[in-house]
Amino acid sequence: MGHFFPISSILLSIIICFVACSQVIVLVNAQTDNITQHSLTPINYDLYHSSGTLMEEIKALVHRHLDKLTMETMQAGNKGYSAGVTVVTYCQGREETDERSKFRILLSFGQHGRELITSELALRILSILSEEQFLPNMDRASSNSMLDKLVIKVVPMENLNGRKLVEAGDLCERRNGRGVDLNRNWSVDWGKKEKDYDPYEENPGTAPFSEPETQIMRKLAISFDPHVWINVHSGMEALFMPYDHKNTTPDGLPLERMKLLLEEVNHLHCQKRCMIGSGGGSVGYLAHGTATDYMYDIARVPMAFTFEIYGDGTASSNDCFQMFNPTDLSSYNRVLNDWAAAFFTIFKLGPYQLGELPSKASFSKLDKWVSIDEYLDGYLMERRNRYGKKMEVLELGMQEIRTYFRLFLLSSVLLMFMFCSRISKSKSSRPIVSAMPL
Repeated sequence: MGHFFPISSILLSIIICFVACSQVIVLVNAQTDNITQHSLTPINYDLYHSSGTLMEEIKALVHRHLDKLTMETMQAGNKGYSAGVTVVTYCQGREETDERSKFRILLSFGQHGRELITSELALRILSILSEEQFLPNMDRASSNSMLDKLVIKVVPMENLNGRKLVEAGDLCERRNGRGVDLNRNWSVDWGKKEKDYDPYEENPGTAPFSEPETQIMRKLAISFDPHVWINVHSGMEALFMPYDHKNTTPDGLPLERMKLLLEEVNHLHCQKRCMIGSGGGSVGYLAHGTATDYMYDIARVPMAFTFEIYGDGTASSNDCFQMFNPTDLSSYNRVLNDWAAAFFTIFKLGPYQLGELPSKASFSKLDKWVSIDEYLDGYLMERRNRYGKKMEVLELGMQEIRTYFRLFLLSSVLLMFMFCSRISKSKSSRPIVSAMPL
């Protein structure tokens, strides 16, 4: 006769086995996570400055060269979130000359917090401009003659709040201090989402220019009115022109002048390994609401670029420091030396590329016209910046305001037309008085 085990004993055995297996799985996962954490590349502070140290070094550099450099920090805030963007201006003989008479270049670094190498490049460029460091084989006399014709504004760290999150341990963070990607927060094709949209990577914000950092950069671009804009990133080696939101480039002469300049930089400093083309047509995905597309389409910057200065394709997807930044001294110095030289080639050749064209001031006035919608977007954003929460209480829907504004313009035109018609009628109805004496 067979032996039968009580059902309760069998259930107890199954439960004990299940608990034991669960413990093993937890231990294995913990060990795997531990190994992964240890395998991630930390920030190498023997090579890289902290954000605070880097900005202090730039401040000290400016104070040592007040004849060439000035520095200001622009502040903005929106709905309880505030940010500051530091701008360094290089201009020889700045007290004697008008910035508007010179060729103007605007450079932005550190728009994504995890791309530390870009802000290191900003410091290197400023050090060379102030003649505390020099490029190999640099002719100082010809360099000074060339730089005398330029005004260069450098934003060393556009996304300071995001950079601090990276330094606190979130090495893959590219967004600002409240989770918005600053390079998706501009107005050209804003808010459109591709099939592979990743909200962690590409959150565009609640509206175009919802973020203080982009508000500041827009204000800077419009007031400075540059001839050249370069947004500096890392992740690969590339020289991009518009557009990011579609797989096309500008037509005709604008394309030719940008392409010729990028091909020269690629030949001299990338050994032809840098990708050249539109951002949207070269990267493999479209990006909507980017700074470079705004600079070219709305701010009317004649030459607008995005430079990608470094990328490690062998790094694992979660090892962001290694993926976006060189980790050894040799690579670090090579990137800074090669790309600093590339920027000085831009400084030298940029004015010549536009030399055959009329100046920006002589472009058709129609180029500077903006739509009612663009005007109101800018006006309301300035009002929000100025009055903060007081404006939020009175805020109306943008569509309603635009409608009222259009109705006001239409009624003004109709009233003017009626007024002119009355005057014309009153003149024609007066009796004709003879000029002959009676």
